[in-house]
Amino acid sequence: TVENYDNAAWNQIIDINLTGTYHVNKAVIAGMKARNYGRIVNIASIAGKEGNPNASAYSASKAGVIGLTKSLGKELASFDIAVNCVTPAAARTPIFDQMSQEHIDYMLSKIPRNRFLEVSEAAGMICWLASSENSFTTGAVFDLSGGRATY
Repeated sequence: TVENYDNAAWNQIIDINLTGTYHVNKAVIAGMKARNYGRIVNIASIAGKEGNPNASAYSASKAGVIGLTKSLGKELASFDIAVNCVTPAAARTPIFDQMSQEHIDYMLSKIPRNRFLEVSEAAGMICWLASSENSFTTGAVFDLSGGRATY
């Protein structure tokens, strides 16, 4: 819970997930403006939309990525720079090796499609968002939660 959360751990999660995303975005914008074209796809999380219990720093950092994406999408639209983000649910990756089966089962129970996201599914969405085919959408949040969130 927040009352027992270590400040250094909180800051580290915010620094990696939100501040790191800010710095990467900031680093590429000048070049994109010079070319009057660009595509940025930030990686948020379903946790940023819904919050996860006992993961307030992670949820807050990913909510911040969503807010950053929406703001930059509006700021940079006139330069034909699209800034969008994806909000994936859990994908079965090696990080699962660090989780209890109980936690894995809990995460799966939240997904109406009753399976985890495939990394290739996320990659497909991200590739489209980064392509010239995405010629209009900016500042948007694309859900990859298997029906967990429908907004």
